[in-house]
Order: sequence, then C-alpha cells, then structure tokens
Amino acid sequence: MKTKRPLILVTNDDGITAPGIASLIEAVKSIGDVVVVAPDKPQSGMGHAITINATLRINKVNIYGVKEEYSCTGTPVDCVKIAINKILKRKPDLVVSGINHGSNMSINVIYSGTMSAAVEGAIESVPAIGFSLLNESIDADFSAAKKIVKTIVTQVLKNGLPKGVCLNVNIPKVKFEMLKGIKICRQAKANWIEELDERKDPSGKTYFWLTGRFDNYDKGKKDTDVWALENQYVSIVPTQFDMTAHDSIKVLEKWKF
Repeated sequence: MKTKRPLILVTNDDGITAPGIASLIEAVKSIGDVVVVAPDKPQSGMGHAITINATLRINKVNIYGVKEEYSCTGTPVDCVKIAINKILKRKPDLVVSGINHGSNMSINVIYSGTMSAAVEGAIESVPAIGFSLLNESIDADFSAAKKIVKTIVTQVLKNGLPKGVCLNVNIPKVKFEMLKGIKICRQAKANWIEELDERKDPSGKTYFWLTGRFDNYDKGKKDTDVWALENQYVSIVPTQFDMTAHDSIKVLEKWKF
C-alpha cells in the first residue's frame, strides 16, 4: 500500500526569491509534497500583521520546480491564511517558515514575520516550525541549516506537536561539524535598548532611524536560547499563541472592582 506523502506549506518573510527559502524548499522537498506561498517582497519585522485595508493578490510562479508556487502581495501571515483557506485542497501536514536571514531568538520572536507565519500555522491547528540562521548576509551558507531542517522536520512529522504550539528554531553561524547538538530551551529574557536617531533629509525635514542594542537579562543561564546559540547549539523553543499570563489570574481576582 502506497503511503501518502506529507503536504508541506513553505513560506517566509524575506521574500519568495530569498536564498533562505530556496534552502528550506531544497531541504524538505524530498520529505513531502511542497506548496510555496511567500511574500513577493521582503516583509521582515512585520510580526503578526495582516492586510485589511488593501487588496491581496497571488501570482503563480515556477521558481523551484515543486508542486505549486505562489507569490503573494501580503504579509507572511497573509500567506498562510490564503494558502490554507484558498489555495490548498486540504490542510497541510506541516507549515515551515524561513530560513530567515538573521536571528529570531529571545524577544525577537515578537517582531518576527518568520515566526508569526509559524504561529499562524499553530492557530490553524497545523504543526509548524520557524527556522532562522544567525547570518544576515545574502551570501549566507545554509548547508548546515538544511541538515538541521531535515532532522527537525522528520521528528515533527513523526511525533506531532502539542495543540497550539509551534517551534522556534535558531541555528548558529558555524559549519555543521562545529555544532554541538540541538538544545530544547526557553526564550531568554531580553530586550532591545532602542535609540531613535534623529536625522535630516536633503530637504531639511526630520526623520528617524531606529537603532539599538540587544540586552540579555539572562546572561549565563544555560536553559535559554541565547546561551545555546552562543555555545554553538541549535536552539528549539516551543512557542504558543496563548499570551495569557495564567499565574496572574488569581492575583487579579483578588482585586475589588
């Protein structure tokens, strides 16, 4: 009896022609039937944004030679929504997003279009994974990342994920042989200390350029994603869309309204 191949939805936030998504597709196309729905241009830092005040368009393309490929004028979350509700004939067995050019560790998960696409998969009750490589270069070497993708995707398809949970996977910028392993972590407590650099354009009008530094409040704590990545481990953080501070419910219930 022939076993049906898994249906894998691939998306990203760097755009459909980014080297990262090309590497992700290459890593998973031998595992299942791949459908690509990705933004037609870079959408980094979009978080969980959706398009509500403009039209959404999709265009069929043939870049990677897989089952189906579409570019979408919307955000990464739009891509997942339109794929599941309009393009696919059934729900995918897996949503994979990335491979992002740059880190999505710690607080970065909040702002990440890559991870928001994975979270949207979890909202749709589909196992989902966001992959990121700690290398922002357009010429980044994804050879180690592709091996990690295959390993983790195989495990998720075999074992599934808890309902409402997706995986945030970050991969250090080292050769595969230098990786010490894969570590299950928590998200490090950290923040960006932001600086809005005030400048003048050629016409004399004021504009701002957002800069800043990453401040890790969990320095040295070995159960965090930041520690894992600094020590050449691949980090996996189970991530959920339920943002309820459950421990605070009983505290607030004592208030007198």
